[in-house]
Amino acid sequence: MDFLEELRWRGMLQDVMPGTDEQLRKESTAGYIGFDPTAASLHIGNLATIMLLVHFQRAGHKPFALVGGATGMIGDPSGRSTERDFLSEATLRHNQEGIRMQLARFLVFDDSANSAEMVNNYDWFKGISFLDFLREAGTHLTVNYMVAKDSVKKRLETGLSFTEFSYQLLQGYDFYWLYKNKNVRLQMGGSDQWGNITTGTELIRRKEGREEYHAFALTTPLITKADGTKFGKSASGNVWLDPTMTSPYQFYQFWLHATDSDCPRLIRVFTLLSREEIEELERQHNEAPHLRILQKAIAKDVTIRVHSQTGYELAVKASEVLFGKATIETLRTLQADEFDVIFEGVPQTQITSADLEASKDIIDLLAVATKGAIYASKGEARRAIAQNAVSINKQKINDTTSLSDQEWLQSRYLIVSKGKSNHLIKLV
Repeated sequence: MDFLEELRWRGMLQDVMPGTDEQLRKESTAGYIGFDPTAASLHIGNLATIMLLVHFQRAGHKPFALVGGATGMIGDPSGRSTERDFLSEATLRHNQEGIRMQLARFLVFDDSANSAEMVNNYDWFKGISFLDFLREAGTHLTVNYMVAKDSVKKRLETGLSFTEFSYQLLQGYDFYWLYKNKNVRLQMGGSDQWGNITTGTELIRRKEGREEYHAFALTTPLITKADGTKFGKSASGNVWLDPTMTSPYQFYQFWLHATDSDCPRLIRVFTLLSREEIEELERQHNEAPHLRILQKAIAKDVTIRVHSQTGYELAVKASEVLFGKATIETLRTLQADEFDVIFEGVPQTQITSADLEASKDIIDLLAVATKGAIYASKGEARRAIAQNAVSINKQKINDTTSLSDQEWLQSRYLIVSKGKSNHLIKLV
C-alpha cells in the first residue's frame, strides 16, 4: 500500500513537505503523532489523526504515538483564544493511561519490525534543566521565526504568555529527540499543527548543520461538517472513545445521525473499507437514501473498532429497543446489566412490590403507582390507551389488557412506550 496515495484518495492529505514521498518510498520509515493528555479519553476529533497512524502502519511503516506528559502541563495555543488550565502530574498520568489503552485498539503493538511504540515526552524533559534546554534548542530558532507561525500570530492580539509561546519549541525538541534516539523521520498531525511540526523539522536541520532536510512533515485536514461547522460534538458535548464517558449506544447513534452530505467524507476518513467497497455502498445509498446505508456502514465499522463486536451488537439492540423495532422476543434476550446501559438517559421510575399489589389495573400502574411520572392522572392514561398510543414491552395495550398478564423482563423491568418516547419501570 502506498501511504500517501491512500491518504490522497481518502481526502486525508492536506500539507506535505517536499521530499516526504521519496523518503517513504525509499525505506520503512518511523513516524509519530502527538496526543494531548488533557482528558482521560480521546474523542472522535482525535480519530482522524489516529487513522493516519493506522494507515501508516498498514503501509509497512513504524508508528510512534507520543503522549505529551510534559507538553500537556503547558498546553498548545493552536486554535485557542485563551490559555489552558494547568493540570497536575497525577492527573496527566491518569489521562495518559486511558489514552494508551485506547490506542491499542487501533495499532498493533507486538514484536514485529514496524510494531507501534508509545513514548512520553516527560521521560526526556524531566531531566533537562531550563538552562540546558535554552542551550539545546533555544539558540537555534529566532523569535522572528517563531512569531511568524499562525498559531502565535492569531494570539498576539488577545495575549500570549511566554509559557504558551514556548510550546512550539518544546514540540520541536520532541521531534529532534525522536529523530536522534528512535530514528523517527516524519511527524504527522492535524492541519492546525503544521506550524509546530515544521518547527521540529527546522530545529533538526539547524542542529544537525545540514542544508537539506532529513526530517519531514505532513498533515491531514481538520474534519468539518458540510455546513462548515466543527465535527465531533453531540448535543451533550464531546463524543468520547471511553465507554464510561460516551456509551457504545450513544457513540453508534452519533454516526447513525450523520447527514447524507457528510457521509462520503466520513466513510473515507474513519473506516478501513476499500475504495471499491465505499463506491458500491455509495451507489446503494443513492438508490435508497431512506435506508441510510452509508450511515449504518460507518457506524458499524467505527463502533466495532472502538467498542468491540459486542459493543456494536448491544448498540444495535438498544436502537431497536428504543426506536420501536424490537419485539417482545428481542426484549427477552436482554440481560439485567444491559437494561442499565440501554436505558441510560431514558426516564425511569422505581416502584415497590407494595405499589404493584395496590394497583388494580394498568391505569393504576401508569398513573398512580408511578406517582404521575408517566401519566399525570388516571383520566390522561385512559385517554392515551383509548387512542391506541400506549405499549408495554412493545405490545399495544387496550382497556381490556390485564395487569397480571404483563411480563416483567428479568423479573423487574417494564418498558412503557407512549408514542415515540420510552419510560422504564423498575421493580425494587
